[in-house]
Amino acid sequence: MSTWNKGAARAVADVTKGIVLASVEIEASPERVFYALTQEEDITRWWGSDDQYRMIGYQADLRAGGAWRVEGRMPEGRTFVTDGEILEIEPARKLVQTWNLRWNRVSTVAYLLEPTDGGTRLTVRHEGFGEDVPLCRMHETDWETALGWLVRYLTSVSACVAP
Repeated sequence: MSTWNKGAARAVADVTKGIVLASVEIEASPERVFYALTQEEDITRWWGSDDQYRMIGYQADLRAGGAWRVEGRMPEGRTFVTDGEILEIEPARKLVQTWNLRWNRVSTVAYLLEPTDGGTRLTVRHEGFGEDVPLCRMHETDWETALGWLVRYLTSVSACVAP
């Protein structure tokens, strides 16, 4: 039996179903993690790195049926947009949204937050890759990276402001 390494994100792609599952334990409350996932002042601080891409803007109507939109910038300066609709929202517990990826594919991302003794277990289920195995595998790596950024941010001094 393997030991859970708190703070280390793990992701696995099921390419036969076009799904990526990722999980991480974070030493922060579910409320704080949810805030970091849904508020512009947090997302633009933690999601990205200068050598990969960085989120530079985020807007969301945080209700079922509400729209959301994120802008990002690639290292060479090119910008991109991802947007979608919020399908389900239970603050500090669950967020499910569509992702309108600009390469003609709409996928669904579900964030599930569970309280633990030391903080929160965050599980991400990203589905809708169909038979696009390279895209599914790419997101397997991307989710481990993004959840690593989130952990580093939430365990840093700069994230200590309570929502």
